[in-house]
Amino acid sequence: MRYPLWRAGVFLAAMVWPLLWLYQAWEDVLGPDPGKVLVDRLGLGALVLLLIALSITPLHKLIGWAGWIVVRRQLGLWCFAYVVLHLSAYLAFILGFDWSQLGVELRKRPYIIVGVLGFLGLLALAVTSNRYSQRRLGSRWKKLHRLAYVILGLGLLHMLWIVRADLKEWVIYASIGALLLVLRLPPLARRIPRLMAKKDSSAKKA
Repeated sequence: MRYPLWRAGVFLAAMVWPLLWLYQAWEDVLGPDPGKVLVDRLGLGALVLLLIALSITPLHKLIGWAGWIVVRRQLGLWCFAYVVLHLSAYLAFILGFDWSQLGVELRKRPYIIVGVLGFLGLLALAVTSNRYSQRRLGSRWKKLHRLAYVILGLGLLHMLWIVRADLKEWVIYASIGALLLVLRLPPLARRIPRLMAKKDSSAKKA
């Protein structure tokens, strides 16, 4: 296994935040509505992890360090785990597991449907993130995992619908997502490795 300490560090960093938030909710330091704060933090955490996971390939092309690639799958799975916790916290703290209220919530808050679509997309990516699925799907595997950008769009729309009154933070995440999408466009995706190769060549000559 390559970079075991790096992998372990990423694992611990991703794991500690939900545990910290749960502890804060238990200690009643998240304000008058700790359940809602917990739901919001888990959802935002999932969005941040998705952005980090999508930035791995550009970072690898720019820097050339293989350590980025070895944690890409882990970050994607942690993103899915955060979404599962986000959904579970919503069912527990907002609905109180009262399934009869779910239909009312869907009519009042259609952004929940957008969030569920994002969850289903992440579920498909998580289930097929293993090497067995890569071998079975072949070239279709990469096409399927490009769905991550669609999921990012759904996540940003979900967040936008919730924070309509204050868009400052949303604009930051949306701008990062737009930049990552632009970097994935074929002309730029091909040009980055060439630029880095020229840079390395110039450095060697110097």
